[in-house]
Amino acid sequence: MTSTSQAGTASRSAEVEGTKPLVEIRGVDKHYGETQVLHGINLDVSAGEVVVVIGPSGSGKSTLCRCVNRLETITNGSVAIDGVPLPEEGRELAKLRADAGMVFQSFNLFGHLTVLQNITLAPVKVRGLSKAKAQERAYELLARVGLADKADVYPANLSGGQQQRVAIARALAMGPKVLLFDEPTSALDPEMIQEVLAVLVGLAAAGMTMIVVTHEMGFAQHAADRVVFMDGGRILEIAPPAEFFDSPKHVRAAEFLAKVLRH
Repeated sequence: MTSTSQAGTASRSAEVEGTKPLVEIRGVDKHYGETQVLHGINLDVSAGEVVVVIGPSGSGKSTLCRCVNRLETITNGSVAIDGVPLPEEGRELAKLRADAGMVFQSFNLFGHLTVLQNITLAPVKVRGLSKAKAQERAYELLARVGLADKADVYPANLSGGQQQRVAIARALAMGPKVLLFDEPTSALDPEMIQEVLAVLVGLAAAGMTMIVVTHEMGFAQHAADRVVFMDGGRILEIAPPAEFFDSPKHVRAAEFLAKVLRH
């Protein structure tokens, strides 16, 4: 399937549900100099939906994720969150970017701040919350990710899995409309991966809208509403997980699954 036909499928799905897509990606191209890394990407994500993006390394997955809140500028096309196109720069971009929270591979916590301070900084500075409200919310979120006793700890004293759960709590503290995850477990030791995936599964069950770039096929199979397969900077297939993993339509998707599911 082409990305255009899949966008049509996604749009029809949203229309059937009677709601406008929360995230609308239209005709997005991305160039780095002479190299084009995204080719005419079209994708809708509905409120409460979990979309998992998979594909081989270098397929454009992470670039697409970063384009959704303009951490990467796009060459052509548009991205809208809740009907509002993302501006190219300025204060409005910062405000709208807060609606699309990002969780990175490498945690990106401030090492000189405690866990509590890491979580409350942006809600106070960007959202204008009072310090007391931000702290109240932070404690709630730390309990939600299983770190209620780590508020006064510095990141260096946490395991990788704990740091990533703090990063998730920090993103949630902004009250985002959609959460973007760029390979959230790729920097973790194997025994720490499950504790982070458990948090993601909980968020999915609670109705959080998520776009997750990952190599974790088990998560894609069990937590996704739809799987997006990318290769060569293009969306080649979009399908519910059962359909995608049981009978992929695109030959490239079938080849990819044959390799990754052997291990």
